[in-house]
Amino acid sequence: MQDVTPEVYSVAQLNNYVKSLMDYDLTLKALFLVGEISNFKAHSSGHMYMTLKDDKSSIKAVMFRGNASKLKFMPSDGMKIIAFGSVSVFERDGAYQFYIENMQPDGVGSLSIAFEQLKEKLQKEGLFDTSAKKPLPKYPKTVGVVTSPTGAAFQDICNVLGRRWPMARIVISPALVQGETAPRSIVEAIEDLDASGEADVIIVARGGGSIEDFWCFNDERVARAIFDTKTPIISGVGHETDFTIADFVADMRAPTPSAAAEIVVPDVLAERDHIMQLTMRSQKLMLNRISTLRTSLNLLTSRNVMQGPVALINERRLLLDNFVDRMNAAASAKVSGDRSNFVVLASKLDAFSPLKVLSRGYSITEGDKGVIKSVEEVSPGDKISIRLNDGTIRAEVE
Repeated sequence: MQDVTPEVYSVAQLNNYVKSLMDYDLTLKALFLVGEISNFKAHSSGHMYMTLKDDKSSIKAVMFRGNASKLKFMPSDGMKIIAFGSVSVFERDGAYQFYIENMQPDGVGSLSIAFEQLKEKLQKEGLFDTSAKKPLPKYPKTVGVVTSPTGAAFQDICNVLGRRWPMARIVISPALVQGETAPRSIVEAIEDLDASGEADVIIVARGGGSIEDFWCFNDERVARAIFDTKTPIISGVGHETDFTIADFVADMRAPTPSAAAEIVVPDVLAERDHIMQLTMRSQKLMLNRISTLRTSLNLLTSRNVMQGPVALINERRLLLDNFVDRMNAAASAKVSGDRSNFVVLASKLDAFSPLKVLSRGYSITEGDKGVIKSVEEVSPGDKISIRLNDGTIRAEVE
């Protein structure tokens, strides 16, 4: 019996062989796999790495950037999905894994999940805050419209504006409102119209349809463009039951394009009626005021002073003469009393006057230091003055 030497393989050759077996297996080349996501990681390169598991087993999975960029939602740990792809071997590690081409949430639509994820993200950033909402002008001169110029929504808006506020000027900034390129088109239309400063208010609108039809208004780029505008924006997308991210970010939401046009301008007929009511009220107030003033004037003219002013003047003259007489009498009495008091006080002052004493033969002797009251205050040779009633004597002490 002849011995057979077994063939020896390298690790790379083995992994390559197993990979070729898997790659040619039709079942493994295109299959749907259901599982729960764990250990999810969105790499900076755009690739997505994760583990798909059920209650008994797990498998590594990867979704490359080209396929990941087409997803409408962001996968996360704990999310149950149905993924389509293939199974192959990653030769470097000798590990087999699932290569995902597309995935859908199991039980909930991907668009609904994407909507809620973006809504939660923007809400946390404050894009929905009431404090960030800009007030709409009451009487806009120019209304800007971002929509398709050939769509029924634009015609509805023009009809409503022409009926309600025909003096308003309409400026359209054309945009695609459906399809993959629509978000960028809407963003450019909003930015161009806002930068021009032509519009006092902007309507972003689209007619009804499925959630896929107006999904462009759930795009994050559109939401941020609406939030960043200086011009107030009102959104009117779809039907009354349809809500988009643009509705939450806009300064005001309208259920339909026509409703947006009704909200953005007043009704000219209602304003005309209001002006007429104000005119009638002002006229009524004016007539009431005139009537009140006329009544007051009649009361004034019926008084005695207006009927016979001379008699009243003569009466006031008599009262004035009486006041003058009483004032003169009081002044005379005051002067007389003050004169008597003055005479009494003058007599008392005269009695105590030094001049009165001098007239009786007394004198006042003064030296250099004032009045001399004692002989001790002078010395021989001192110059003194002696004041008499009728003059002064200069003397020298011996």
